[in-house]
Amino acid sequence: MRKMSSRQARRLMSQLGMQVDELQDTRQVIITTAAKEIIIDNPEVSVTRMQGQDIYQVIGGTVTERAVQGGAAVQPPVIPEEDVHLVAQQAGVSVDAARKALEAADGDLAQAILNLTQTR
Repeated sequence: MRKMSSRQARRLMSQLGMQVDELQDTRQVIITTAAKEIIIDNPEVSVTRMQGQDIYQVIGGTVTERAVQGGAAVQPPVIPEEDVHLVAQQAGVSVDAARKALEAADGDLAQAILNLTQTR
């Protein structure tokens, strides 16, 4: 079989009724199953349209998985770095200890500071 240039491939796909487009600025793709979510950050996504059907192709990106319980994803709270540094400064602890305290307090700054200062 001879090699085909990308221009020839596009022309052939067009003759077959196929259209391929790239989705620009795709940030994240999430695939949800009964047991987990698969999160793909910064992928390349292309859409192939053929005979009234759309086929999505996801390429590359950073893949993480997250367990799903009772139909809802178990997701740790998103904790901004500035909150971590504030808790570390106020409680007089390391950044790692402040981050752990914030995670345990579900991102609640006051609770994290209280928990860290009461355990001394």
